Amino acid sequence: MATTRNGKTGPTSPVVAVKKSEKATTPAKPKAEPKTKAGMKRKRPEKSPEKEKVEEKNAPLPKKRGRPPKATREQKTIEKTIENGETKDDKVEDKKEVEGEEKTEENSEETVNSGDEKKDGEEVNDESKDIEMSEAPTEGKTEDGKDGQTDDKNGEAKYSTVDNKEPSTSAEKKAKSQAAVKKQGPEQKNAFDEIKSDEADTKAAAKSEQDDKSANISANDSVIEDSARSAAIPSSILEKGIIYFFFRGRVNIEDPEGIEDIARSYIVLRPLPLGAKIEEGPMQDDGKARLLALPKKMLPKSRRDRFLMFVEKTGMSIEEVREQFAGNEYATKTAGTRNIPAATPSAEGIYAITSTGRESHLAYHVTVPKEIGEVQKGLGINSKGSFVVSTKNPEAPGPANATFSNPAKYPEDVQKKFGGLRWMPTEPEHFDYEATQFLVIGEGMGELGRAVEEMGKDKKDGEKEKPVEEIEKLEEEDHARVEGLKEDDPVFADLGLSSKEYHHLQTTW
Repeated sequence: MATTRNGKTGPTSPVVAVKKSEKATTPAKPKAEPKTKAGMKRKRPEKSPEKEKVEEKNAPLPKKRGRPPKATREQKTIEKTIENGETKDDKVEDKKEVEGEEKTEENSEETVNSGDEKKDGEEVNDESKDIEMSEAPTEGKTEDGKDGQTDDKNGEAKYSTVDNKEPSTSAEKKAKSQAAVKKQGPEQKNAFDEIKSDEADTKAAAKSEQDDKSANISANDSVIEDSARSAAIPSSILEKGIIYFFFRGRVNIEDPEGIEDIARSYIVLRPLPLGAKIEEGPMQDDGKARLLALPKKMLPKSRRDRFLMFVEKTGMSIEEVREQFAGNEYATKTAGTRNIPAATPSAEGIYAITSTGRESHLAYHVTVPKEIGEVQKGLGINSKGSFVVSTKNPEAPGPANATFSNPAKYPEDVQKKFGGLRWMPTEPEHFDYEATQFLVIGEGMGELGRAVEEMGKDKKDGEKEKPVEEIEKLEEEDHARVEGLKEDDPVFADLGLSSKEYHHLQTTW
């Protein structure tokens, strides 16, 4: 019965039934087996258990989707690539040997399964030929021109060089490399090692020269106290001494070509007794030097400029100053070796910290160089000048970019002078504490300005000199001292610097 479109059932057509029965009874054609060109069926060689183990061992791992793990992205060092005395090349050679063994096994199996194509007598003849070839003397020569077999006296492994092939095992390779090292002699340094050794030799020579200079400086008495001069010192002069100006180039910039190539500028103050006068020779080391840092790189160039400075080190000897200004190298993961150049002197002269009552001033007079160059102008250094200086209260709050996490810690008597003020006129004792912050405001550009104003009480006292007279007298003494030095650069003479490590004072970029 068949179902119509109206859903009714009817009689099934006999033709359709016959066709269905034919399809059901028709047998499926068998698939033809693959045949070779000669009409012979190819029989796959049976794999030995040893061959299956080798294939499983050498089978590649399934690739994983996504980014590779961090371990595969990291660059391996030479030590990691060497395992049990075998390098990557050894492993490749071993892999080739395994593949060669697999091929020989396949060839032998094909020979066995090919039938009785070869007779027993021929196989015996082939084996005898192989034995004769293995026992025949080798005619190959090694790299040294000698026979392929090495001497047992040297403890080296024997190997044949009939096909001019290198030894495949790790032991033979190790023996050959040792023989090559013996032949070449002692290990030679590469270019990088030679540069490093040259730098070490230069630093050692510079240190020896600087130590000799330090010994001469310690034996020199260039500062003499005078009681008469001490009595005539103006009351407005709080401190006087020798001043040095330095700058340091940016990382990997050995020779700056402008202010943009400078990382930071420095000032070194070496105070003297108020009644002292300067004699001949380099300045003696009293271990009281102070290092002031100027992050702005240059001093104020106008009365509108005001820059923040801080005390980086106090109570320094000349040896400590040298170490602070020396160059240095450090390694980074991304940029390799980075070089911090040594600091370069830019000027030398005398200074005085003065007070006019409500303000304090830092005045200076340059002795060297004689003429101000483009370097000095770029750094805001004039032949003479002055600044208004004010010290910040370390206990007062301030902006985050201008406040130290470890501010200066003053004794109680010094801290009381601030009262509730955030700033106070700078006093010389403030420079004896690290992390002291002080503000410098432009005042005298090419002149001393208000820094040399005379106090009212000194005008009535006829025995007191004027501040400008004392500063000029100190500058004349320093000039005479510099002229009598054996070295052309007074900074090198005073601090015992070596030209092998530091640049001389320069006036041009």
